Amino acid sequence: MYPVLRTVGVRLFSMAAETYTSGTHSAAFVTCPNDTVAKDIARGIVTKKLAACVNIIPQITSVYEWKGKIEEDVEVLLMIKTRTSKISELAEYVRSVHPYEVAEVISVPIDQGNPPYLKWIGDIVPE
Repeated sequence: MYPVLRTVGVRLFSMAAETYTSGTHSAAFVTCPNDTVAKDIARGIVTKKLAACVNIIPQITSVYEWKGKIEEDVEVLLMIKTRTSKISELAEYVRSVHPYEVAEVISVPIDQGNPPYLKWIGDIVPE
């Protein structure tokens, strides 16, 4: 009960002081096999309000181990800006539409940023 009250208090103070609380938002990363899949997933994410913005970064090279072999593939990277509270729902959505057997969905909290941009993320993505 107390952690909830603390979170609410911190958010109210943050809104009143017009400051950003570190970790309120996150950047998530998803790799895709090609541009078509990347655009489809990105559109779905934004349409479902799971994120405010998805950048599509083409032509990355990924080197990884898969089923005992070292693999190297050209992929497309999605950089997704959202609320930290939406990461689980975002990961669930990506897993449901992604063609990979094991989809990469990782996230890092946003510590700082341009206040108007961070506010925009919060305005677009509902809690």
